[in-house]
Amino acid sequence: MHRVDFFDAKIVEGTTTSIVLDNGNIKEVSENYTKGAGVRALSRGSWGYTSVDGDFDLNKAIGAASELAVGMDERSPKEKVDILDISKPVARNMPHVRIDPRDISLEEKVKLLKEIGNRAKIDGISSTSAVYSESSYKILYTDSTGIEGEYELMRTGFAISAVASRDGMYQAGRESRFGVTGYEIFEKHDAFKLAESAARTALELLDAKPAKGGNMPVILDPELAGVFAHEAVGHASEADLVLEGSSILENRIGQQIASPLVNIIDDPTLHEYGFFPFDDEGTQSRKTVIIRDGVFDSYLHSRETAAKLGGQPGHCRAQGHAKPIVRMSNTYIDNGNSTLEEMLEEIRNGVYLIGSRGGQVNTGEGVFQFNAEKGYLIENGKLTSLIRDVSLSGNTLEILNNVRMVGNDLTLNSGRCGKGGQLVPVTDGSPHLMVSEALVGGA
Repeated sequence: MHRVDFFDAKIVEGTTTSIVLDNGNIKEVSENYTKGAGVRALSRGSWGYTSVDGDFDLNKAIGAASELAVGMDERSPKEKVDILDISKPVARNMPHVRIDPRDISLEEKVKLLKEIGNRAKIDGISSTSAVYSESSYKILYTDSTGIEGEYELMRTGFAISAVASRDGMYQAGRESRFGVTGYEIFEKHDAFKLAESAARTALELLDAKPAKGGNMPVILDPELAGVFAHEAVGHASEADLVLEGSSILENRIGQQIASPLVNIIDDPTLHEYGFFPFDDEGTQSRKTVIIRDGVFDSYLHSRETAAKLGGQPGHCRAQGHAKPIVRMSNTYIDNGNSTLEEMLEEIRNGVYLIGSRGGQVNTGEGVFQFNAEKGYLIENGKLTSLIRDVSLSGNTLEILNNVRMVGNDLTLNSGRCGKGGQLVPVTDGSPHLMVSEALVGGA
């Protein structure tokens, strides 16, 4: 029927609810239902892609994608692309939802969110924002080799931020928790305490000293170290970027690229925000070790990149029914055996960097710059002055090699990762890390 070498389809049906409060006032309440499919077809070396919404005819969509692929191949033929064969996926080890958020009224959700926001509105806080989101999706995958699989997944979460201002200076604190769970997320995490913590952070930062820059030893808290693992290492290990020539990890498999204390893992089987039972190409999810004892062990692959470079697929994801691309899931630096106290004793003088406020990374050149939420000076092995507007920057491979101690207190943080114009849920994390030298700057 279809004159192509391969085709597949991801069919998505689900609902999302989002509530945004600004200073206790409702800014947005939305409930959306979505149904659609993303369809790809491959003719020799050319991909055709189409997406459809609402009630659709899947065969017609496959036909449209196939025509695109064949037409492109006829106009400008490319080198033939191989797609790795996989076995049928199974939706096993699925997270259990105890309280279905769809059973809770919108009014009740708004009321709880208002109470959370109120907890952050302490003296000195000029504005607050509170967000709640939930999504429930049924995913169905099918391809021309006979692979089929389906699963349902619920995600919920909340975020609270507080802004403090004084004499024209503004500082913010933020806390968020998202997971593959139901409304019981509010039993697992004390949202009221987190709201108070966000407010306290904002207020404390008004009195913090601006950071002085320079090369120095640093301790990274689990959140900032997790961002480093995801942004600087995880993205550079995505095989599509490697094939584009946009990764410093090209041709590095089997090479020692980090301190032997460093192990970095991507594991979509963990019941964290980046969980999936199989990816958006039907490949069963499995744990992938990116760096093992400092040695670069594996790229993250799609079925196409695994066929080109050798390796295991299972990391191809799409936002909704967009085109799937190589993505991370739950990415973290594994536990070592040091404590924070031992690191402080060892470092003597330096800076302790806490939290993350985003940043940028160039995977091709292997350089990055991340803004920490706050920091502390370390003097004679003790935490002293609080500092603000502080950043960490440097060369990815240098930082990896400068890791001298790895903590035993792995902590994970959830968020969304952007790539190719698409956002997908991810988690990253790490224990505390002690780095012998890094460039600290005033953000």
